[in-house]
Amino acid sequence: MQRKLYLLSSLLIGSLALTAGQTDTNKSAGQDLKDAGQNTTSAVKKGAKKTGHGIKKGTNKAASETEKGADKLKDKTSTTSTQ
Repeated sequence: MQRKLYLLSSLLIGSLALTAGQTDTNKSAGQDLKDAGQNTTSAVKKGAKKTGHGIKKGTNKAASETEKGADKLKDKTSTTSTQ
């Protein structure tokens, strides 16, 4: 009888220890998910900012190159029409 009581008490203590450890793990997992969400938000913001800067730089470069091309064309057409 004492053996059964010892076994039951050991199982009860073990299950309580696992339950307590699981609560900390659940909190830790929740915190990890929260941190991951914040990290993702931060990464998205940084990516959007870099993309916006890249688009602006590309647009300015394209406009500049178009202007240079238009000037070259203008020079070519003006020299051929005067000859």
